[in-house]
Amino acid sequence: MRRFVFTLALAGSFIAMAVYGLSAPSSLSAREKQAVAPRATPAPRPQTPTAVIPESSRPSTVVVIDAGHGGFDRGGIPGQRVPEKTMTLDVAQRLKALLTAYGYRVVMTRDSDVFVPLGTRVAIANSYRDAIFVCIHFNAARRGSANGIETYFYSSQSLPLASAIHYYVAGGAPTPNRGVRRRGFYVLRKTTIPAVLVECGFLTNATEANFAQSSAYQQKLAEEIGRGIRERSLVASTSAANRLAANNTTVPLQPFIDQTHYRDPDLARSKRGKRSSKSSSKSTSSKRKHSSDSDSEKRSSTRKKKSAPAQTEN
Repeated sequence: MRRFVFTLALAGSFIAMAVYGLSAPSSLSAREKQAVAPRATPAPRPQTPTAVIPESSRPSTVVVIDAGHGGFDRGGIPGQRVPEKTMTLDVAQRLKALLTAYGYRVVMTRDSDVFVPLGTRVAIANSYRDAIFVCIHFNAARRGSANGIETYFYSSQSLPLASAIHYYVAGGAPTPNRGVRRRGFYVLRKTTIPAVLVECGFLTNATEANFAQSSAYQQKLAEEIGRGIRERSLVASTSAANRLAANNTTVPLQPFIDQTHYRDPDLARSKRGKRSSKSSSKSTSSKRKHSSDSDSEKRSSTRKKKSAPAQTEN
């Protein structure tokens, strides 16, 4: 009886294996062994860490970026095709993104198409102690062939910053180098921190206007200005200028043209805007009074000039 049961069980197992196509338990196939065998845990892929600048190594300098003009003030000259206010804002926003990535704290005098008075721009800049002020502008001229890069400053503390920015912007632009100039623009004269104004080319020049409207060129301008800001401390003194050839890490101090006797056209434009916004209901007698006062001042100044001894200029 036992032999019969054992034979029946053995026959049943062979029938089951034949039906399901399985091999005997003692002889697993290579594929089954691979499926049953424990798999090794894959090594984690190295991930590129996101660049996070620690607080201790971030620059302490605040950069105040001033995009020239804005709002009703298009900038440039009458009849100019490309509005300066749009080009300055584009470059300023690109510069902000670059400097923020390097850990700088960036303050914008305007971040949209709005008009900000010159006094407000200066007040924003002066509200920060350890800061620098960078004004972004584009040039204009009635002569269409006028072209090139200019950088302006006023105070002596601003010359290293102007030198560094101009060195890189003029060196990287496919347009002439018009040099560094000292001039009493309102935003430069009234600021108490290092301040510069960069003229990034002439929008009245067909070639430079096409450059200015290119996103690649706008990015290039922002990168060169940003590099000048980051490397302003490498500006060499006049005595170290001869060592520049041997030391490529030094930025030369730029010579400059003194134009402080020129008036500020932006300030004159601002005054014209104020006069036009005033009510036109002034009395005629008031106008006559101002006219007579100015005439008396002219007469008195003429008498003074006549009585004063002649002077010669050196």
